[in-house]
Amino acid sequence: MRSAITGTTRGRLRSRAARLLAIGLLTAAGCAIPTTAGAGIATAAPVPSLPGTSPDFLGAPATAQPITGVPAIPRHPGLAANGDSGIHGDGWMSDTYTRPGPLGHDTRVDSLLLASECGSIAFDRAGRIVATCPGLNPGLYLIDPAAMRVLGRYPLPGRAPGAFLQPGAFSNFGGGAYFYLDGQDRAVVGANTGHVMVLAENPAADGFTLEREYDLTGVLREGESLNSVLPDSHGRLWFVAKHNGVVGTIDPETGAIQVIRLGDGADGEIENSFAVGADGAVYIATNREMLRLDAGPGGEPRVTWRTTYANSGQTKPGQVDDGTGTTPTLLPGGYVAITDNADPMNVVVYRTDPAAARREVCSVPVFAKGAGNTENSLIGAGNSLIVENNYGYSGPEATLGGRTTTPGFARVDIDDDGAGCHLVWSNTSVAAPSVVAKLSLANGLIYTYTKGSDATDPWYWTTLDFRTGNLVWQRRSGSGPLYNNNYAGLALGPDGAAYLGVLGGLISLRDGG
Repeated sequence: MRSAITGTTRGRLRSRAARLLAIGLLTAAGCAIPTTAGAGIATAAPVPSLPGTSPDFLGAPATAQPITGVPAIPRHPGLAANGDSGIHGDGWMSDTYTRPGPLGHDTRVDSLLLASECGSIAFDRAGRIVATCPGLNPGLYLIDPAAMRVLGRYPLPGRAPGAFLQPGAFSNFGGGAYFYLDGQDRAVVGANTGHVMVLAENPAADGFTLEREYDLTGVLREGESLNSVLPDSHGRLWFVAKHNGVVGTIDPETGAIQVIRLGDGADGEIENSFAVGADGAVYIATNREMLRLDAGPGGEPRVTWRTTYANSGQTKPGQVDDGTGTTPTLLPGGYVAITDNADPMNVVVYRTDPAAARREVCSVPVFAKGAGNTENSLIGAGNSLIVENNYGYSGPEATLGGRTTTPGFARVDIDDDGAGCHLVWSNTSVAAPSVVAKLSLANGLIYTYTKGSDATDPWYWTTLDFRTGNLVWQRRSGSGPLYNNNYAGLALGPDGAAYLGVLGGLISLRDGG
């Protein structure tokens, strides 16, 4: 779909797109968005889009083909219902839903301008959106999904506006990019101040109230920025900080904090979240190792097993650091999976059992040498894993003026006998620069978000067939840099719609009728 356009004109469009990003964010920052808990003032301005001639819809609507025979993921006792609790949907970090998403029939797209990117989306028991949205209006947002309207917002500590001009500003996942919702509709957020905040919805559903706060600044050293917080299956809170491989526990009753450090400096980066399994087990990946931890007798974090994965030593274009880009994904049968940082990159599966005689099940290469990496969690469904290629995504500038990233999706399955794995399919035509993709078991579609090559920079909701990897359909969401999702996680709501944070705020897609 690349249009015939001169380099001069493309340069003007690229500059115009960059200006739109800055102007749009600053305009949204001035919107009447609530700034205190309970101040339920709504804003309904749409995210501005560049004009363009790219098609609105490509392909044909799908017919639901449910995926059967996949064991149900047990609901984690400390989290909201599966599919509702956070960016990866459940304690196993599976990125799968048992409910359907849009099939592509008479689709409707909507957007909400916030000047903050809703990177992590959850759903409360009433079906409302609860999202952490870092940016120029950082906060925990409560949003009416049908009207795409802000019901309330609790401000979260943010970065100075000038920080967004610094290198790596758009690949910083701390400060609330990860959070989780528990079964009582309380959001637990690790703020960039080193505080863990427990925020409860107000009875009027017009905002949040700070219910409890844990101060970690006494145990975190300079540069050890809080990244993610999750409960284990016994209710103990665990947290990770980016540098030095910091892993800690919090007694939720007494507030007692205990930490260990898995590495030193650049050899202990934890850029992503972690998975929580049964019997208190926690699974964490640093930029060098994959580990299982369990709490000791006094609640202290203890390493149960650890293993080094293959590493080229490169920080490839599109990577945050020189390690895995994945949050670990748990699978039935006692497996946990990540990608390594070899070249070519591999999908690697390990046995979780502490007594396993052989830790690694398999290591399967995906994508081409010198052109493959990922910064997103694997989708896990039964014995199947889906991985996307993010090679080349260095930030919003990488997708301006018609540019996009290296395409690639692949499916790897664990063999039935558990002795190895095999590549099922590979799609080398679809480029998803940075989205956390999702799978609906109810209809067999993988939902992702892709970038077109037209000079006006169209972005598309995109679906793939789980069984074949083939492209099914695409629906344009909007054009220009404000529609870049920049690592945000796609979510399928209980209302059948799809939602995604973008640099301008929040977008949605639903079937008509």
